[in-house]
Amino acid sequence: MNIEPIFTSPDVAEMSLRLNRVQAQMNEQGLDYYVAQNPDNVFYLTNFANYVHERPFVLIVPRVGKLTFVVPKLEKPHVNHCKVGEVELVDYFEFPAPEGQTWADRFREQFDPDPTVGIESTCPFQVYKEVPGETVHTDIIDDIRQVKTDYEVSRMKYSGDLAVSGFRVFMQESRPGTTSSHIASSVPGHVMKLALADTPTINPLATKVIAVFQPPQFSDDPHNFTDLNRSMTEGGPHPCIINGVINGYGTEVERTIFLGHVPEDAKKPYEIMMEARAKALELAVPGNSMHDVDEAVNNVMKKAGYGDFLLHRTGHSVGVTGHEAPFLAEGYHREIQPKMFFTIEPGIYIPGVGGFRHSDTIMTTEDGNVNFTPFEDSLEDMTLAI
Repeated sequence: MNIEPIFTSPDVAEMSLRLNRVQAQMNEQGLDYYVAQNPDNVFYLTNFANYVHERPFVLIVPRVGKLTFVVPKLEKPHVNHCKVGEVELVDYFEFPAPEGQTWADRFREQFDPDPTVGIESTCPFQVYKEVPGETVHTDIIDDIRQVKTDYEVSRMKYSGDLAVSGFRVFMQESRPGTTSSHIASSVPGHVMKLALADTPTINPLATKVIAVFQPPQFSDDPHNFTDLNRSMTEGGPHPCIINGVINGYGTEVERTIFLGHVPEDAKKPYEIMMEARAKALELAVPGNSMHDVDEAVNNVMKKAGYGDFLLHRTGHSVGVTGHEAPFLAEGYHREIQPKMFFTIEPGIYIPGVGGFRHSDTIMTTEDGNVNFTPFEDSLEDMTLAI
């Protein structure tokens, strides 16, 4: 599949498409308004990346017509600079504020009498208690984000290409003695240099690239990256990770590498991890249940005797964030559709031996999937000479 990577900002037509999809769901659910406070959902509908602080930013989506965005007066020029499409700004002076001049006063003024209002499951109580009329819990924007538009697909291709380029540097820098702090600086620096060459006006509030690894003695604890002085050692396994968002669109690529040699007790779990990975790629196709995919992948590892060493699901999605729904997870009974994105990352974590995990970002097609972060993954390729 030939997908052209792009790095340009969304245009008015793209933002109108997203709004129309939300309003169509609102009509189906009988909602007069939908209130979004989650900064990722705000970004999705406005292109404004919000720095979350105590001053509320609240987006109001009407069933028909343009968006209304309640914002601090301080941030109004910033919003105007970033927003794409028709967005009416309603500002308030400060938070806290005297009675009659608060953000909530301006917020409540935007609704017709006795409305039916949809609210996100992550809506903070501070906002929820000010919503007038009847409230309905529904995650319309989150659900719509699960299936990407053509524009988003091309942006995700761009992010994936940059991540793969960054991982080439990661591999070149990998040798005994290389520190986490060095990788955390050099690899994101390379990726950011490429991104800035294409987009000098890149939005730092919508950009965060992370590159980390774990030495073997810590790698059975997959989220423990608390010490940047840790160094690579001879042998392995070393799970190596790049993830994040590049100007608003996420990606992830990971590989487990070995330096000089592969310890005997690491060979079998690596092999089983690869079998589980192959099963995930086979089953992550439209029509299948996300629950069924994860169950089948986990069964590969359980049948090989590694059931006690599983710590997480097969994968999650990426989009305007680096970590979002939908999920390849047991208990998540949604059907896979075309143009969904998933990380494929089944892992095995054995205390005293280490962690084994590759991850790629894939997109589902009409009848299969395509890898947006193609990179070598065999044990031979992942064993680096020193």
